[in-house]
Amino acid sequence: MKKIIAFGASSSIHSINKKLATYAASSVPNAKATILDLNDYEMPIFSVDRQNKDGFPQLAHDFKDLLMSVDGIIISFAEHNSSYSAAFKNIFDWISRFKVDIWYSKPMLLMATNDGDRGAKTVLEQAHNRIARKNPYKIPIFSLPNFQKNFCENKGILDSQLESQFQKALAVFVEQL
Repeated sequence: MKKIIAFGASSSIHSINKKLATYAASSVPNAKATILDLNDYEMPIFSVDRQNKDGFPQLAHDFKDLLMSVDGIIISFAEHNSSYSAAFKNIFDWISRFKVDIWYSKPMLLMATNDGDRGAKTVLEQAHNRIARKNPYKIPIFSLPNFQKNFCENKGILDSQLESQFQKALAVFVEQL
């Protein structure tokens, strides 16, 4: 059985991206999924001065250890002002200081959603460009526009075309696990 981690890159307790990441993780056959909440990894704002003075927060070590322990990673990005949420960016800044291979060359599925027509595509493209740079796997992406209209927690993705796009991205991820 494969082990995966999934999370919404948001600190909202009602994160629609966490809901989408959870749905994706539950769609992976023969996998045990751990769903992370970024609120459990709240750390001081990253700075080189803070790192030099205090070292790395234990939570940064804990997050990296979890990434190392799994076979695949699913992230659904919240878009804040056309970029990463502050919660994700801060974790990303801390864990990127350990070693160059931030995500341990794991298969990944990157997604994003919001209530707009673009489905957070700006942050998804930004994340894909950064994360795919040194990852040896093909990293599939999926954007879900108009979350409230196109998603139901009990049923999943409601629009058949969007569900088909999701299944194609998921298949690439699953094949690489």
